[in-house]
Amino acid sequence: MTQFTIRADASLREGADAEDSPNPAVETIIVPRARDLGGFEVRRALPSARRQMIGPFIFWDQMGPAVFKAGTGIDVRPHPHIGLATLTYLFEGQILHRDSLGSIQAIDPGEVNWMTAGRGIVHSERTAPEVRLSDAPLFGIQSWIALPERDEETDPGFAHHAAAALPTLEAEGKRVRIIAGSLYGETAPVKTFSEMVYADAALEPGASLPVPAEHVERAIYVAQGAIAIAGDRFEAGRLLVLRTGDALTVTAETAARVLIFGGEPMDGPRHIWWNFVSKSRDRIEQAKADWRAGRFEAVPGETEFIPLPP
Repeated sequence: MTQFTIRADASLREGADAEDSPNPAVETIIVPRARDLGGFEVRRALPSARRQMIGPFIFWDQMGPAVFKAGTGIDVRPHPHIGLATLTYLFEGQILHRDSLGSIQAIDPGEVNWMTAGRGIVHSERTAPEVRLSDAPLFGIQSWIALPERDEETDPGFAHHAAAALPTLEAEGKRVRIIAGSLYGETAPVKTFSEMVYADAALEPGASLPVPAEHVERAIYVAQGAIAIAGDRFEAGRLLVLRTGDALTVTAETAARVLIFGGEPMDGPRHIWWNFVSKSRDRIEQAKADWRAGRFEAVPGETEFIPLPP
């Protein structure tokens, strides 16, 4: 959703800092830098100079927390994607999604909007007119999931999943919702293109959360509060890349919210430029030419668009 331009590997170093971890279970700590988009703060953790992907996850943005004053909101004009799927998940607020397939869908907290770009899709993300009538919060995560090479040119698609449709586990001071993929023996109904895990865990102070080693690549993102792993404290706004094969336990030092995500390693690195992801540089050049020439399908009812960056 957020329109920081990603062009070449060198520019990725601007998005986040990384440091080695003293904790044996944590391979790398990525600290995204906050950027203010006119009163709306965004933190980007992936891609970073130290890590392009975790499982199939190639892009990770924390949006907010922010409160938009009445009469204002977000207005991300129509823009294209190829070679990936977007997954939007909110803790607070609402975003109205429109795309070139004709989909119109508001997303509320705890729900999932999964948009498959494949060979190409265009979408916009805005604050709905009725939401602008009063002050409105917004806080959540937008991620991109790289598609396996065999699926990069699949047909575009869009799916919405209500919060009630997602498996939710509650016990001993914790509530875990499986957003996509599988964890703790539960599988979300979201159709994915590779083996993955994505879960949202809300923890009361003192609660413990086991993180199994069943997925090859895993990370924990601390969205709120503070947690400890084997005695080491990690504050909000940290992405912890976990070592392969190590099961561990997260303990909430305060009320906390963490996201667990990852999966099988992707089938090779990806080129990423603006909103385009592909194994092929030539395919990205073609997508740039197609957007510049107006060959992507338009979003019905929308006339604005974001021009191709220089």
